[in-house]
Amino acid sequence: MPYITFMQRTCLSLVCLLLCLITTAQFTVSDNKRFLLRNNAPFFYLGDTGWELFHRLNREQADYYLKRRSEQGFTVVQAVVLAEFDGLHTPNAYGDLPLENDDPAKPNEAYFRHVDYIIDKANEYNIVIGLLPTWGDKVFKSTWGKGPEIFTTENARQYGQWLAKRYRNKSNIIWITGGDRNPSNANDVAIWNSMAEGITAGYGTGTKPLITFHPQPNQYGSAEWFMKEDWLSFNMFQNGHCRNAPVYDKIQAVYNMTPVKPVMDGEPLYEDHPVCFNAKELGTSNAYDVRLYAYLDVFAGAFGHTYGCHDIWQFYSPYREAVNGPHIYWQEALELPGALQMQHLKKLMLSRPFLERVPDQSLIAEDHYGPAERIQATRGKDYAFIYTAAGKPFTVNGGKISGSRLKANWYNPRNGATISTAETINKGKLHFTPPTSGYGQDWVLILDDATKQYKLP
Repeated sequence: MPYITFMQRTCLSLVCLLLCLITTAQFTVSDNKRFLLRNNAPFFYLGDTGWELFHRLNREQADYYLKRRSEQGFTVVQAVVLAEFDGLHTPNAYGDLPLENDDPAKPNEAYFRHVDYIIDKANEYNIVIGLLPTWGDKVFKSTWGKGPEIFTTENARQYGQWLAKRYRNKSNIIWITGGDRNPSNANDVAIWNSMAEGITAGYGTGTKPLITFHPQPNQYGSAEWFMKEDWLSFNMFQNGHCRNAPVYDKIQAVYNMTPVKPVMDGEPLYEDHPVCFNAKELGTSNAYDVRLYAYLDVFAGAFGHTYGCHDIWQFYSPYREAVNGPHIYWQEALELPGALQMQHLKKLMLSRPFLERVPDQSLIAEDHYGPAERIQATRGKDYAFIYTAAGKPFTVNGGKISGSRLKANWYNPRNGATISTAETINKGKLHFTPPTSGYGQDWVLILDDATKQYKLP
């Protein structure tokens, strides 16, 4: 063996430490506290709810799912370690349970090797895992979920710290506590705080992991309980799986809170989901339903958005118990039109300076329509995007962005195509009529300072 000097060993140790810090510090919040960065570059969070990924899929299936979502432009998959569907007592695809005797202090190594594999495979496809340590029924069982309630403030911190130590050197982890459960009392709040503090402690000094909280529908999302907690990196909402819910107003309200933190909808109305859990009277959701909320929420100030599909979150198959009437197996559901259309939103948002974007309804005169016909506006210094949910005409108040003249283009959220229109002056009342109108005929008007020569998305 070659002789290694003390200085060489010291240098090697410093290099290893530096590489570790670079890896774990990959995700940060932007200086203006509105967006996420990855390696100091804008990161558009385009998520999918693969809640049962670790629990229900084998390695070959997980590979297929992650590869396809990567090809479709998704950047995040939200998945749960201690899963919803009797995740403590029904084993994974290889017959392994996550814990010994339901004890968070006794994780089963075999189960977590499968979690390791999926996280690493996701990284190969440039997919970030929005990692939920547990579904919420293990803290508060409520009226559904099999539980059991296994967490205390003490073992929640221990479990969070153990997980963080295991995954702190993974470059593709964002942490999500909560698991579809609002705290029922102060003790629940304390448990979630303790778990998040454990995750933070597991990273050690000098590195702050990104952590959020996934709630049930409520007025202020995660901000309801944790806004002022140092561990909460960004806020998350759930909209409740109903049509025509003004989630954009809730996002705007939290956007305006202090301390300033990024905000997003982490569980919108899923594609192919019973609307308000009442398929008999309200039917099931479609691509337009999920597209509508994606654009309204992001334009209202969200830094990203999570898509979801009813057939996929549970990975519906002939071999698994079905929940709330899924229609098709998850492999087929990967190709539903709403999922394929999400990439157009990401492409649009990243086509212009992302970190300077703000919501701004003063751009438009028509600010009174409900969700089905909503017109929502967002802008940077020299560009603006205006979404019209049903193709209704609208009036733009000129002079809100730079430039004496504006280039105008219509962007089709259904296929990502653009239709150019004539340049216009940037003052006074500017009237625009989309190419089509009616149900499902949503459009985005792109306005650019004509001197900037921005490329079309």
